[in-house]
Amino acid sequence: MSNVTMTRHCHQCGWEWTLSVSPGRSDSCHQCGADFKVCLNCVSYDPRAAYQCRDRRADPVADKHLANFCEYLSSSAGPGLPSPAPMPERGGPQPAQETARD
Repeated sequence: MSNVTMTRHCHQCGWEWTLSVSPGRSDSCHQCGADFKVCLNCVSYDPRAAYQCRDRRADPVADKHLANFCEYLSSSAGPGLPSPAPMPERGGPQPAQETARD
């Protein structure tokens, strides 16, 4: 089994969570004091998705910046960043994209 550690960052200031334990509901950023276990720090957070969450198992959360009890929360890879979007295919923009930009 590999010893891979996930990097966690504060959604507000970008401070990196370097403690060996996962943040709990009452934990906050050591730099700015923002709650750490929040939707804005989760890989499933997506402002374009229903209830701003791509995980359909999760209950809706009204205040995305406040600590919550979501059992599906998984820390994002960077400050305020949801999981990476799929890369577009190489070969330049598609004709429909060019038409939309015009």
